[in-house]
Amino acid sequence: MPIRTLKGAIAASLRRRSKSPQAVACSELDYFPVSFNKHQSLRLLSFNIQVGINTQQYRHYLTRSWQHVLPHAKRVHNLDSIASVLPDFDIVALQEVDGGSLRSGFVNQTEYLALRGRFPYWYQQLNRNLGKFAQHSNGLLSRYKPATLEDHKLPGIIPGRGAIVAEYGQGLDTLLVVMMHLALSRRTRDIQLSYIRELVQSYRHVVLMGDMNTHAEQLLNQSPLKGSGLQAAHWEQNTFPSWKPHKSLDHILVSQSLLVNRMEVLNIAISDHLPVAVEIEVPDSVELRK
Repeated sequence: MPIRTLKGAIAASLRRRSKSPQAVACSELDYFPVSFNKHQSLRLLSFNIQVGINTQQYRHYLTRSWQHVLPHAKRVHNLDSIASVLPDFDIVALQEVDGGSLRSGFVNQTEYLALRGRFPYWYQQLNRNLGKFAQHSNGLLSRYKPATLEDHKLPGIIPGRGAIVAEYGQGLDTLLVVMMHLALSRRTRDIQLSYIRELVQSYRHVVLMGDMNTHAEQLLNQSPLKGSGLQAAHWEQNTFPSWKPHKSLDHILVSQSLLVNRMEVLNIAISDHLPVAVEIEVPDSVELRK
């Protein structure tokens, strides 16, 4: 399984210097001063934004399915509604974002939300490239500069799932943040979780964020994450479907070295998923640099 390492690519400008959005691996806005964080709390958000489609009923999966292929005038309005909640957070994991194709009006949605939320660092992970018709992606928005950033293609029978792996700080006190969108089937999901467990097992401070397509009980007690020492910040708080949630699919899992101060499923029914938010305390030994 090839891994594309993006170490040293963090200083590229957000203002695109190439016709290809893939030329910008992890981008940086130029109006944020370099400084060090004095408060070791981090506000985290994970949000499956369904490429900016507003789904409020099951019938919308049929009647609005064309929006997965063609542009829609209200999509930018939906993105602006999503962007309105982002300023409260330090690190945001996005799932089901479009990298700039016909259906999004050729707007790189990760870039757009980074600009609207004034995040100095962002990265778009392209997982399924359907050319001008769709650019299925994950996204990272960060107010802190990752020491390293890696793009991992997750194993599976059908390709197209990925994880973004960011390190904050260095050495034994590195904070490892992994953002992902896991498969629907349990068998494939377990293969992907086994892969992720290998990635995180040597780290003391770990955060896993994303749409994991299963409940916390199954993740922590009936998958390869069992015995990993991770805990669910949102234990069985439902996130799907957003208009009447009865499934807990979106999670932020943290290692026991990280203290959870606050946790919440936000009642923001824009996508078909509700976003999950957590504030954690990070040990002073973890260097968070802006």
